[in-house]
Amino acid sequence: MAIKDRQGERFGLLTCIAPTDQRGKDGCILWHCRCDCGNECLVSGAQLARGDRKSCGCLQKLPRPIQVGQRFGALTVIEDAGEQGKRQFWRCSCNCGNECIVSASDLNRGKKKSCGCLAPKGPRDLLGQRFGSLVVTAYEGKEGRDHMWRCQCDCGGETVVCQKNLLTGHTKSCGCLQRQSPLNNMRWVDGTSVVMLEKRKLSPIKSNRSGYNGVYWNKTSGMWRAQITFKGKTYFLGSFKNIQDAVVARKKGEELFDDFLDQYYAREEMAVTAN
Repeated sequence: MAIKDRQGERFGLLTCIAPTDQRGKDGCILWHCRCDCGNECLVSGAQLARGDRKSCGCLQKLPRPIQVGQRFGALTVIEDAGEQGKRQFWRCSCNCGNECIVSASDLNRGKKKSCGCLAPKGPRDLLGQRFGSLVVTAYEGKEGRDHMWRCQCDCGGETVVCQKNLLTGHTKSCGCLQRQSPLNNMRWVDGTSVVMLEKRKLSPIKSNRSGYNGVYWNKTSGMWRAQITFKGKTYFLGSFKNIQDAVVARKKGEELFDDFLDQYYAREEMAVTAN
């Protein structure tokens, strides 16, 4: 069978120079090719025709070029730090003033964006801050690599949220914002839901782990804390070694709820009588 003359033809970065007397695994003639990168290689004519080979292999291993002065996050490349094994390293200056040596692959893949100063060393001080419908009331310690914060929701619910979700805005409520249609029927008065107050008098909030609404274990202080949220504000009722003392403090604080509900029912009764 006659050999198709491919001499001088280009396939991607490859230019065919001459056929050889060798054959590839597919039984086709191997062509001596020169790559634009300067390397030479033997490629099957069938692979060239199908477009399976477009370089000597440099396209698969061609790294993103790195130049002095280039920025990667908080790092600025200042000089070539040489090779170790087959890996190229660069000396970089961080925005914080420190210097570090980083591999080219870590820079290109975004695995290294600082000397380490951007890595969180501890929890941010979020106590009392508002995130959407949530107000941070206590630090709950770490779960894995996440810092956890206890939050009180405007709807009256409590939840524990990781710091990252609060700061990024991923979590803005105890979950009630995902249930907007039921909230429309919760009889809001001065930012307080009458329905939620009535439900709390009957059973604990599902997210509560102590079994008592407004009473929770604080890992940082090692004590039971009591609190109450009313009209969008959270009131701390004290910290106690004994959970029953915290429950008593919470029950006393619920007198706010009782007075509020009594006034609400009185107004509703007057409105019905007037009609």
